[in-house]
Amino acid sequence: MMRKPIYIDFGKTLPVAHRGLSFIERENTMPAFIAAGNRPYYGIETDIHITSDGKFVCCHDHNTARVAGGDTLVIEETSFDTLRSLMLTDIDGTKGRCDIRIPTLAEYITVCRDYEKQAILELKGAYSTEKLTEVIEIINGLGYLDGVTFIAFDYENLVRLRELLPTQSAQFLISKWEDDLLDRLKAQNLDLDIHYAALTADNIALLHENGIVVNCWTVDDPEKAALLVSWGVDQITSNRLAPRF
Repeated sequence: MMRKPIYIDFGKTLPVAHRGLSFIERENTMPAFIAAGNRPYYGIETDIHITSDGKFVCCHDHNTARVAGGDTLVIEETSFDTLRSLMLTDIDGTKGRCDIRIPTLAEYITVCRDYEKQAILELKGAYSTEKLTEVIEIINGLGYLDGVTFIAFDYENLVRLRELLPTQSAQFLISKWEDDLLDRLKAQNLDLDIHYAALTADNIALLHENGIVVNCWTVDDPEKAALLVSWGVDQITSNRLAPRF
């Protein structure tokens, strides 16, 4: 059965495709990124891990079990060539499409650049200054650093990013509202990417008063999205909701 996104009116809120348009294509693959590129999203989100031989690849989990039909490879313990050879499952659980593979950071950035989408790039795990520098060099080599927003649950990743790129767009990922959150954002000049259920009209207003952009994840319910839009959230990250053409 063919899957279709739900098209809604985002108003002034900017829509972000979570792991590409992952409702209709296997998440974090080139088909998912291109499907999002072909629709009027503001951004395309992905996650990057480091392979055993130091390459950067797009995958959410630390291993491939969920996306490869039980073929379990731990990304940080596996070479890029081995990961690349692995055929992932389609969204119906079957294998057979040769285009459903684990992409590289460069391939993802190229899609975002060519389709003029903001690259919402999650750093998975801990990144040293050296590895962050490599990521930046890859993106710079493709001429698209201005089109990238870095996101991370690991606050120290963002502290190190700020040492290298003091004004780069960056969002701290978090699940719940915490008492010291505003201070932590202001300390590193960070925006916010928070689970939608932690947001209220009041805390969105507070963040805006402090010049902080508010993104939220992962909203697939049109009614919840409409409420967040009415509260003035800046960005909504979704697997399924799509902006109308």
